[in-house]
Amino acid sequence: MTDTNDINGSTVVIAGASSGFGRGAAVRLGELGANVVVAARRTAALDEVVAEITAKGGTALAVTTDVSDPRAVSHLAAAALERFGSIDVWVNNVGIGAVGYFWDIPIEDHARLVDVNLKGLIYGAHAALRVFRAQGRGTLVNVGSVDSAVPLALQNTYAATKSAVRSLGHSLTEELRMSGDDAIRVGTILPWAVDTPWWTHAANYTGHEPRMAAMDDPQIVVEAIVAACTDPKLDHPVGYKAKAANASHSVMPGITERFSAAVVKSETEKGAPVKAHPGAIHDPNPGSTGISGGIRERMVAEDSR
Repeated sequence: MTDTNDINGSTVVIAGASSGFGRGAAVRLGELGANVVVAARRTAALDEVVAEITAKGGTALAVTTDVSDPRAVSHLAAAALERFGSIDVWVNNVGIGAVGYFWDIPIEDHARLVDVNLKGLIYGAHAALRVFRAQGRGTLVNVGSVDSAVPLALQNTYAATKSAVRSLGHSLTEELRMSGDDAIRVGTILPWAVDTPWWTHAANYTGHEPRMAAMDDPQIVVEAIVAACTDPKLDHPVGYKAKAANASHSVMPGITERFSAAVVKSETEKGAPVKAHPGAIHDPNPGSTGISGGIRERMVAEDSR
């Protein structure tokens, strides 16, 4: 359960706050009294988030940031410190996708996923931990995926980067213990497939609109991120589906991976036909700024054909 007393008056940086559960968490934290620093590539979308937070009596700052640029991430940290004096929580909610067979996805798209999902998260963690160690306290929240534990076919490089996110969280936890930084904590959020604009923004080389079985509502991930700001877990599978997949893979990895691949293949083939495209992974999409992506509604329509 979120400790609202600990949230109130704290400063939280959220990278990836222009849509999806990053946006939802930013708004909720603002409602709880946090000073929220929102970061993403889309300035107009960030301004919308700030307006929503301030309209509800909260305090927020927008800092346009491409997390794949280490100088931009350093600027984000400096802007938060200049405005609020300290950073209590840093949420690395960064994640872009490319779906399709590995060899069909252009190499520049694979590289972009690594630049954002892994290197961008490393830049954020590095900036945050340097601030936290100078302060003597702080919480780093990294957003991974169920793919962090269960590699998923047709999400190859995305899954690889998310696996690295989980591994980094474990390494950092041990290093902080070794260095005596007991007041600095690291948590990793591991959601199941969630109905957010991620699916619309992803590069797609499958020939079909992207989809996945039994998508979760983004609100459960919003709640998990907010809770992690005061009570981070080393690994936090969100919802019963993510927990079941994680548990199954630890006992039967081969069977779980084959079953997951069969599910994603079946689901993908149900999607409406679409031409191959790079999505918004290289250049931002001005639309799709909501918390929900409307994917479940589209799936209902596709299934009724």
